[in-house]
Amino acid sequence: MILLQNDFVEFFKDFWDSTSIAGIFQDGGWKNLIMILIAFLLLYLAIAKKAEPYLLIPMAIGCLLSNIADLGFRGPNAANNPIFFEYVDTEGHTKYSGLIGYLYQAGITTEIFPCLIFLGIGATTDFGPLIAQPSMMILGAAAQLGIFITFLLAIPMGFTAQEAASIGIIGGADGPTAILTASTLSPKLLASIAIAAYSYMALIPFIQPPIIRLLTTKKERRIHMDDIKPVSKKKKILFPIVVTAITSLIVPSCAPLIGCLMLGNLIKESGVVPKLVETSANAILYTSTIMIGICVGATATGETFLNLQTLEIFALGIFAFVMATAGGVLIGKLMEVCTHGKVNPMIGAAGVSAVPMAARVVQKEAQREDSSNFLLMQAMGPNVAGVIGSAVAAGLFIMAFGG
Repeated sequence: MILLQNDFVEFFKDFWDSTSIAGIFQDGGWKNLIMILIAFLLLYLAIAKKAEPYLLIPMAIGCLLSNIADLGFRGPNAANNPIFFEYVDTEGHTKYSGLIGYLYQAGITTEIFPCLIFLGIGATTDFGPLIAQPSMMILGAAAQLGIFITFLLAIPMGFTAQEAASIGIIGGADGPTAILTASTLSPKLLASIAIAAYSYMALIPFIQPPIIRLLTTKKERRIHMDDIKPVSKKKKILFPIVVTAITSLIVPSCAPLIGCLMLGNLIKESGVVPKLVETSANAILYTSTIMIGICVGATATGETFLNLQTLEIFALGIFAFVMATAGGVLIGKLMEVCTHGKVNPMIGAAGVSAVPMAARVVQKEAQREDSSNFLLMQAMGPNVAGVIGSAVAAGLFIMAFGG
């Protein structure tokens, strides 16, 4: 009888030790518990507040699964983690196993998922406003100011050049580009950088308006701009081809992103492959978004995410975003002076590459000052220019520090 009782006790002890619940009470388990709570917070923001739900929902589930599994498979059992496990093989190469680990290795380390997202973005984007106003490229470039200032600031704070470059890209407000840069230059910081980038993208309607109002006068915000002239189909077809050729020749490392972006746009503007447009803009775009969200979320375990460095990344990320917005607005003010009041400086804020959210913020601010002022299409010019600009900035960093 005593032997039977001992067997039961041993059975339940082994069962308890094998659960992820037991891992909470082990050393460092509280960090995973906090990340599980953060995962629930992300789900709340995505579902209840509709903040970037397409990405935050899979990201939250990836974070939830990874941290629960991390609690249950520790020490000698870590290699059996069925969700996400990172290890170094006998030849010194970093490898991944587990359900999400295999997806991560197939789509993140190879840069496939970010590029496929750019393909879908290209298939849904109209570059007409930029083609009609080529000068808007200046505002798209100006908004990348935050990227380079943050890069220079991060290095004295103790980050390596590769890490500083990855953090700086947050200022471009371009999630896929931030993920591609971080996965190439500083994979250990991927989770922090990706979550910061998408968090600030979701907060654009709250972050940008105060900056716009601070840097512009009421008179400037009330400036009306000329309507966008129609662009011929020939120009719309030539644009992605020319941009791909020029950017790839000058910055070859940005060719994957720019190439996929312009391929998506070319099949859209050609008008001869509607099924490819539909597939790129829907199936490929949303499937890649799910995969990239789950993979990034899975890297956000308590051990890698909850540290002082993560707080520094979030602080630098918001600084980069503020400087990017300010840079676009200030150059917009310069263009307003040079054109004798024909450019509303607010459209410079749309130079960050959050399409079309940043352009909508500019439109809302214009309507706030004058209900008859419509700037959405004018703001789309620098907005789509910012997509190109952030990809080129990422290419420059990868070319310089990618080894």
